[in-house]
Amino acid sequence: MSKRPQTRFVCQACGAAWPKWSGRCEACGEWNTLVEEAADSRAASARPATTGSAGRGAGRIGFVGLDGAAEPPPRYGTGIAELDRVLGGGLVPASVVLVGGDPGIGKSTLMLQAAAAMASAGRRVLYISGEEAVDQLRLRARRLGLTAPTLELAAAINVVDIAQTLEAMSDIALVVIDSIQTMWLETIESAPGSVSQVRSSGFELIRLAKSRGFGMILVGHVTKEGAIAGPRVLEHMVDAVLYFEGDRGHQFRILRAAKNRYGATDEIGVFEMTDRGLAEVPNPSALFLAERRGNIAGSAVFAGLEGTRPVLLEVQALLSPNAGSSPRRAVVGWDGGRLAMLLAVLEARCGLKLAGMDVYLNVAGGLRIGEPAADLAVAAALASAAANQPTSAGSVYFGEVGLSGEVRQVAQAEARLKEAQKLGFEHVFLPRRIARGRNRLVAPDGVRLEEIGHLSDLTASFTPEEG
Repeated sequence: MSKRPQTRFVCQACGAAWPKWSGRCEACGEWNTLVEEAADSRAASARPATTGSAGRGAGRIGFVGLDGAAEPPPRYGTGIAELDRVLGGGLVPASVVLVGGDPGIGKSTLMLQAAAAMASAGRRVLYISGEEAVDQLRLRARRLGLTAPTLELAAAINVVDIAQTLEAMSDIALVVIDSIQTMWLETIESAPGSVSQVRSSGFELIRLAKSRGFGMILVGHVTKEGAIAGPRVLEHMVDAVLYFEGDRGHQFRILRAAKNRYGATDEIGVFEMTDRGLAEVPNPSALFLAERRGNIAGSAVFAGLEGTRPVLLEVQALLSPNAGSSPRRAVVGWDGGRLAMLLAVLEARCGLKLAGMDVYLNVAGGLRIGEPAADLAVAAALASAAANQPTSAGSVYFGEVGLSGEVRQVAQAEARLKEAQKLGFEHVFLPRRIARGRNRLVAPDGVRLEEIGHLSDLTASFTPEEG
């Protein structure tokens, strides 16, 4: 009598396993995500030996000191400077990078451009697609104007076949897998894209890249919440996680490093979507401010910092009288909770009457701001809109605002000032310096600094129109 195969129910959102089905996963709270899968019988046989039997066939690990003569890992340039910046200077051999983003955002386009550039530089690059046929990849490359005869293309989803092929090849610099959700292991009894398939396929491909010493880029889809589909353990296994941000209807794309073992996190690369693919934007500040009109009330320029790159952005605010219903708060590119806090500070500490107004806030250019240093620029835009008085066309703002209205220091003020000077801004509003002497901040040539100790010092410079 054959033994009935054991099954379990695995959540497709978080990867938690349960002995029986239920409508809601108790681990992550998602509904209708439990899928029945066969239990992996190999797990029991792969358990480590007990202490009594550890002497037979068990290996030992070696330890080394912290001080060593090992050189920093070399890097391969991808041929795309903005991608190299986000990676920390290029692709490290034997590293695995996970690239995620919304459908149609440009993931496959950028990977094909980088693969073609590296192949044209004389390195062996393999592009394996599980979503498109080889002829489709050739059509895309022709549309993008890519000429790289040495780039090797393949269409496959079987991880075992891919591993055996790569094991037999040599001098590989980069392997692109597009996408990890289409990869399939026949030993796992579930459909491609499930948690078990993504986890197991990712582990096999990462192990292969580490053992053979070539770089690997895994393209991943994202869920409706914006996270990479599949188990979060996949993000822990890879060396770097890059996210594509931006709207499909917008020309700008932001590539952001959420995790990087070989470089800075939150580093960004800026691209512009054109009919020839993704074009690099070496000076995003000038591009974000290209259409700015300095004589409009409710606009202020923020000197931000994305990773190690200073970026100037325009913050726009619009106030509209409310007809009597609950006031509306609409935010694009910033934290809505922080806007509510700043509105309360402006009303309680500075006397601005904003409770009965609809407030609309927008960060122009499609970039999302995450640092508190934008508080002062947002406050300036709101105060300008409330007074119907434009800010100075040559002014830049940065500083964090506390609940009592004080303006606090932020990191890397020197880099922000240099970026403002490079783009011709002459007047910078920044937090009041407490530490002087050795830590004194020196203004670049042609830039005048105005220190703001309290938010009321800023709002007092805006005189409301007589109504």
